[in-house]
Amino acid sequence: MPQELVIVRHGETEWSREGRHTGRTDIPLTANGVRQAQRLALLLRRWHFTAVYCSPLQRARDTCALAGYSSDAILDPDLQEWDYGEYDGKTLADIREQRPEWVLWRDGVVGGETLAEVAARVQRVITRVRAVHGDVLLIAHGHILRVLTARWLDMEPAEGAHFRLGPAAPAVLGYEHEWTALRAWGLEPS
Repeated sequence: MPQELVIVRHGETEWSREGRHTGRTDIPLTANGVRQAQRLALLLRRWHFTAVYCSPLQRARDTCALAGYSSDAILDPDLQEWDYGEYDGKTLADIREQRPEWVLWRDGVVGGETLAEVAARVQRVITRVRAVHGDVLLIAHGHILRVLTARWLDMEPAEGAHFRLGPAAPAVLGYEHEWTALRAWGLEPS
């Protein structure tokens, strides 16, 4: 079987529930986020992962641990969420008070990372993943994983805007013949 890359956004946090951009602010999971992360063990049991990479931020590390993979995980700083700079902790409505037509994927942030910088980090992750012989699990954050999905599929980084990734709902990237492919999106427990 060709390699599969299973990507998982961390469980719910207070800020993700409120629609706040949560970049480098290190906040914990909510009680619901803990339950979501615990359910991951059931969703992920169909794979035997050769490698597990996790963002070093608390919400991702806790999701990884609650899903049963912390002992296997390599903390990878390239999997940290987009650095939103001055927009960290703000909602879309907050930002649009100052920039009414603002779109993250087109306009970027003030005082944080550019989309090109995020895409460069993602490209390093993809290079590491492709060097692994076997399935790989990545536990990280919504926007970084959306950029990663776009790049895996040979799309421009901004196309990540089209891939909404819910909390603790795995997606599967892989191959169809010689092409990279989106194999499943937002898996839920049966």
